[in-house]
Amino acid sequence: MFAVQYLKLMLDARLERARDSERGASAVEWVIITAILVALAGGIAAILIPRIKGKAESISFDTP
Repeated sequence: MFAVQYLKLMLDARLERARDSERGASAVEWVIITAILVALAGGIAAILIPRIKGKAESISFDTP
């Protein structure tokens, strides 16, 4: 029974430190910023790649 009480006490202490810590909020902010940048890069790539391929395919290599 003492081991269960000890584990509960340790878990409660860790949860309290996590709630008081600003590190967790900072990590979440970085994840959100990174996700936005990845989505932005994906959107730009989705627009540019077809246009670049279309221009590349329109180049003729006819030699006289």
